[in-house]
Amino acid sequence: METTLSTLKGGVVGWLPSAYFIWRWRLTRGGSQAQRIVTNLYQAEAGKLGLTVALFALVFAAVPPSNLAFFFSAYLAVLLMHWLAPWLMRG
Repeated sequence: METTLSTLKGGVVGWLPSAYFIWRWRLTRGGSQAQRIVTNLYQAEAGKLGLTVALFALVFAAVPPSNLAFFFSAYLAVLLMHWLAPWLMRG
């Protein structure tokens, strides 16, 4: 049970900031001013980084994972999915 919770926590810490970035990025679509789009993308990335740091701090301060290997494995798996998905979907 603790292993499952550690894996779930790692997945959420990886997924939630990415979901925030995608939501924020969708708000910038359709604009014609390149400078405004770039500024919004930088703000979305800064928010993603801040949310990642806050989630790591929250998880380790409030409910530390019992199995760090599974926690970080799930976190890395979520991060790598952005790169691996096109390769896995090929074919």
